[in-house]
Amino acid sequence: MSTLVCLGLGYCARHYVAAFGARFARIVGTSREPPKSGEPSVTMLAFDGVAASQELRAAVADASHLLISAAPGESGDPVLAALRNDIANAPQLQSVVYLSSLGVYGDHGGAWIDETAPTIPAHARGASRAGAEQAWQALGSARNVPVAILRLAGIYGPGQNAFVRLRAGRAHRIAKPGHVFNRVHVFDIAQAIEASFARGFGGIVNVTDDLPAPPGDQIVFAAQLLGIEPPPEISLEEAERTLPLFVLSFYRGCARVRNERLKRDLGVALRYPTFREGLAAIFESDFANTN
Repeated sequence: MSTLVCLGLGYCARHYVAAFGARFARIVGTSREPPKSGEPSVTMLAFDGVAASQELRAAVADASHLLISAAPGESGDPVLAALRNDIANAPQLQSVVYLSSLGVYGDHGGAWIDETAPTIPAHARGASRAGAEQAWQALGSARNVPVAILRLAGIYGPGQNAFVRLRAGRAHRIAKPGHVFNRVHVFDIAQAIEASFARGFGGIVNVTDDLPAPPGDQIVFAAQLLGIEPPPEISLEEAERTLPLFVLSFYRGCARVRNERLKRDLGVALRYPTFREGLAAIFESDFANTN
């Protein structure tokens, strides 16, 4: 029986399950607290990132596929800390997908880079991701199980996009000439996860769309679709005084990230090759009749 265990059933994992979960006979997901309700097709278990219950250990022992989206902390990857031996000894395990971040690349001065570029994280979160990638690859090598490391660009999709931020007053345009970063629609992330599992892929893949662009471009485009004025630009100095560190982290490094391996090795045809197609589809689905 094919069993998918999603360690950290967050935004990307939920979209993957909704789009492709029918291929599994059983799906188990975890959250930090006992869930009040979950996906109808998912058995939810609590995992606080420290201790694993016997129910979770049993689910991992039965897993044919693991999807890891739980974020690492300063002390390392919480899944490996709690479940390394269980994963290493899972008899049915066929494939692991680990969701990482383009943040591991750090600053390359706006140059085009691919998966062979050195990882020089610009912040502690990126460094933690890079360390977790290495730990998962080591486990996969020792266990002789393919581990796909999917380095995700800036994620957007239904419920998590520029329209939501604009309407909530949380959209920002920060003036930093020459700065660009990559984005990817959550459906195309789900496609990459499915392709990794279907092909038994092991290795590192950048999961991004085709258009690295200034961060403010998507805000302006979304505002135009909504028929409102975009927020005014603020200087980087003002942003550093007033905005959260998470927002500022997108301005710590600059690179244009290639996605040829995503298309060639995983065979993914992007549904949303740039943020324009992705935001236009979200607008038509969720916002066209609400203005």
